[in-house]
Amino acid sequence: MAQLALHPAAQTPSAAAVQPPRQVPAAWLALLATPVAASANGPVLILSDMAGSLGIRTASATWLVTVFAWALAVSTPLMAGLLRRRGLHSALRLSAILVAAGTAIVAMAPWLPLAMAGRAAQAMGGAGLITAAMSLAVSVRRMGVITAGFGTLGAAGPLLGSAIADLVSWRASLAVGAVALFALPVVMRRAVPPAPQQSTPFDGRGAALLAALATALIFIPLYPLPAVTASMVVTALLALHVRSEPTGFVPSSLLRTRTFVLSALLACVLATSYFTLLFAVPQLLDDRTGWSASTIGTGQLAALLAGSALSMVLAAASARMSRPRVLTILLTAGALAPLTAVLTPWAPLLLLVATLASFAASAGQATLAVVATQAAPTTQRATAIGLFTLCYQLGGAFGPAIAALITLGG
Repeated sequence: MAQLALHPAAQTPSAAAVQPPRQVPAAWLALLATPVAASANGPVLILSDMAGSLGIRTASATWLVTVFAWALAVSTPLMAGLLRRRGLHSALRLSAILVAAGTAIVAMAPWLPLAMAGRAAQAMGGAGLITAAMSLAVSVRRMGVITAGFGTLGAAGPLLGSAIADLVSWRASLAVGAVALFALPVVMRRAVPPAPQQSTPFDGRGAALLAALATALIFIPLYPLPAVTASMVVTALLALHVRSEPTGFVPSSLLRTRTFVLSALLACVLATSYFTLLFAVPQLLDDRTGWSASTIGTGQLAALLAGSALSMVLAAASARMSRPRVLTILLTAGALAPLTAVLTPWAPLLLLVATLASFAASAGQATLAVVATQAAPTTQRATAIGLFTLCYQLGGAFGPAIAALITLGG
């Protein structure tokens, strides 16, 4: 991460007289990063509208969600590498181009494959914007603003997407991520570019193998046998590559850091549970109650906002709590959410499921990210953030596919 504060050794009399560089206000960083969450969750309540417009099954429409989550996950470490090697402004420019181009494609695409390409471009650009915002946050408080924004817009995404679809069209509801571009001029003007860093040659083979592994993993819920086989093969190839290139795209020092690995895996599990229930709960409520789509959306919004608020409470209190106690709370909430969804005989209790899942995922992302990056070697912390986020975003790809299998019959 770029250090915006001057190093103590650099505080000479002449340097001390110079005003420290201004930071980008946290609200602008949140605007830059968080619309991606609304764009990702916007299709939750309008899958049938999207399917009808494109002439496909509702289950097939979930690919517009899955490909977005896949591209967001795979692109995050790539964009982190671009930011380190080419600088903040180059990463922001490319991200803006991808978001704008992807939004234009989605607005006009008459076929599912073309719409999927547009969604992938939107997600790739969004990954760059998120990475840039996180690199500029530099403090827990400012990072908390971004995390809160993710939770809030992620919670509002389904109802916002439904409302925009009713007023304009489902295509407009998938364009909300472009709102982030309004923050671009302010961020580019006020951000202090990181100091140039010496770096090893780009590890293209390692990046390709990691992307292939993420892709194979995402297909497991849909095509278990071939995807598991491909995952095992790619994992073996990646392991061999890491052994030959220990400082490459996937540093061996991170993989040997037990706390980092366990934190990233737990974040993936909590995210998978959350995104599965995010898409499954509205369908289950529709099947088990006579509620309208707007009632379901409003109820889920309230439940998800409650979970986001509780996660902020835990994040604020976690500094005064032991790590085992925080992990116990996260694991308990994470386990109760799917168990309640399966066992509850009373449909409205499914809203509590949404609250528990949102709380576990949001609080887990905030607290486990800190644990994971602090456990990483200092020289690898930027890479650790990218790989941790990849693990969390994989849950965003697994979830909709699993929900489709559960509620829509594949």
